[in-house]
Amino acid sequence: MAAGREGGDHLGHDQRPVERRQFIQAGVGITAVLAGLPVPPWSRRQGAIDTVFRDALVFDGLGNPPVSADVAVSGDRIADVGAHLLTGRAETIDLDGLALAPGFIDIHSHTDLDLFVSPLAESKIRQGVTTEVAGQDGSSIGPWSAEQAARVRERHRESSGVELDFSDLSGFVRQLEIQGTAVNLASMVGHGTVREFVIGTENRPASPEEIDRMRVLVAEALRAGACGLSSGLEYVPGAFATLDELVAVARPLSAAGLPYATHMRNEDDQLFAAIEEAVNVGRLAGVPVQISHLKAQGQRNWWKAEPVLQMLERARDDRVDVMYDRYPYVAYSTGLTSLFPVWARDGGTAGLLGRLAQPSVADRIERDVRGKITKLGNWDAVQITATSEDSLRWAAGRRLGTLAAEREVEPYRLLLELITGDRGRSGMVGFGMSEENTTRFLTHPLGMICSDGSALATQGPLARGTPHPRSFGTFPRVLGHYCRDERAMSLELAVRKMTALPAMRLKLSGRGVIAPGAFADLVAFDPDRIRDRATFEDPHQYPTGIVHVMVNGAWVLRGGERTPALPGRPLRPSAAR
Repeated sequence: MAAGREGGDHLGHDQRPVERRQFIQAGVGITAVLAGLPVPPWSRRQGAIDTVFRDALVFDGLGNPPVSADVAVSGDRIADVGAHLLTGRAETIDLDGLALAPGFIDIHSHTDLDLFVSPLAESKIRQGVTTEVAGQDGSSIGPWSAEQAARVRERHRESSGVELDFSDLSGFVRQLEIQGTAVNLASMVGHGTVREFVIGTENRPASPEEIDRMRVLVAEALRAGACGLSSGLEYVPGAFATLDELVAVARPLSAAGLPYATHMRNEDDQLFAAIEEAVNVGRLAGVPVQISHLKAQGQRNWWKAEPVLQMLERARDDRVDVMYDRYPYVAYSTGLTSLFPVWARDGGTAGLLGRLAQPSVADRIERDVRGKITKLGNWDAVQITATSEDSLRWAAGRRLGTLAAEREVEPYRLLLELITGDRGRSGMVGFGMSEENTTRFLTHPLGMICSDGSALATQGPLARGTPHPRSFGTFPRVLGHYCRDERAMSLELAVRKMTALPAMRLKLSGRGVIAPGAFADLVAFDPDRIRDRATFEDPHQYPTGIVHVMVNGAWVLRGGERTPALPGRPLRPSAAR
């Protein structure tokens, strides 16, 4: 069936293709856009054509202006791109001027074990995401000790009935291949995970022997297909690493030219120092640097956004390959324990709870937490996203200050009740960024688009709690709100930030572009109607305007309706430079 207008939520056939092109051509350009790299010379496919997208407004992923063309798919690859392609017996999908782009690559995602709960990856496929990049913020699927693996298995058995049978990235990939998934998945190896495997969660420097062991584990993960090394320097145990440790553990990346991605040590008062440390890791280890979810947090730090961008530009002038990613929201999401100082989290949750039980230490912890709340603004800048204990679910989705007033309890005491009752497993959203800075970070040429979220759903076990809306709306929000409504950047630049740039960054050959021989990861969307619907109060809402999604040449979304197909693959970087 001709499918450009499949599904039930399209506008009628009037003059909208003309209006759509006018909107796209009117997009605000960015004068300092990085030069686009040429498409690698993949060979044109010679097999029979299976599907032809007719009359598409094609965004190639490289930032070039869109062109009206047909796109032919043969098997899992794009066979041809051009005007009036011959279809033969191929299925013809009349897009009637809808945008056709490479499938979006979420360069900073937390989708990993949730794929065993639901391999359909609903909230990401419905955004047009075809590739997830997991293993972020220093935390990855292994390497785990036998004790760590047992804890993870028990937790997921209790929460979702899922049985896991692996302790490292290789085992994770094998189980994922057996089960199948709707999205492609690449993963970094987490420095924090490696450090915990070697040292544990205590606050101490690594010995030379321990650093050597960590470096070997990172090299093994890279051979298993990891696409980089991530760090989470605001989290335990990554926060206890020195610069020398980070440089040494990142060095195995150099041969392949893969990035060190960092959730920096600080994103507010010490932001400049954290940027300097991240750049120095890249300079001393000889590796690219990817700063995760760049932000200037807390109103008193909002002025730092422009100086931070200037620091990154100067670093590039000094031949440090540094870039970053960012999500299109003014709030972040993390564990509720992040409100507590790093020193108090030495030893993990058990260490934190033990210190909270010591009056002399607890007073110091309280002062530090209240200082963090002052930076955020007030207690209502913290929204509880989810709790693990059913007895505490009354807190999910509520602002901490308002909830404390309703329960007639002082907010810090309510925070302690949640931390102790849920043993540190509650999540939060923190409202700490400005809209002006968000726009600036999204549009700067060094930035890419990420969700920092997971593949969730509106029903079933992945619909629990009140998660950050970025898991449901990130990519449509950029294309709809920032490109169409605010005219902050052109559609072709936004698509590049979601496709070719992350693919090149992670050396995912054949992904992120529309060109003959590239993989047929494709998303068709309506530029006039694409919009995110998820909110902080009601996040479980899929976006509108995403019409079709293909992964490796197979339909996963057609006419706005999901298919049961699971064509996704584990991805690994291409050969070393």
